[in-house]
Amino acid sequence: MIVNLLLILCWFYIGWGIYGLYHLPSIYSRFFAAGFIDTMALITLILALILYSGLSDFAFRLLLILVFVMVTNPISTHLIVRSAYLGKVPLKEDPS
Repeated sequence: MIVNLLLILCWFYIGWGIYGLYHLPSIYSRFFAAGFIDTMALITLILALILYSGLSDFAFRLLLILVFVMVTNPISTHLIVRSAYLGKVPLKEDPS
């Protein structure tokens, strides 16, 4: 039951992030939506897989992947946004 709820929550995060990718006004808020999909959806998906597999070697490997994702995804999103900012990417696209 908890695994199914986590999987539904994962799909909710993915759907909300995709909505944000298409409807947020600036490129930087779209980066936030992309990072949200990467981090939150993957965390809930891996937690569901850990609970589904029980205590095993596979669950330990998934836990290591989860820690790796929690550390690297926000850092990589930050670096991408920072490089866009330093490259003077405009906030909104020019309609012409």
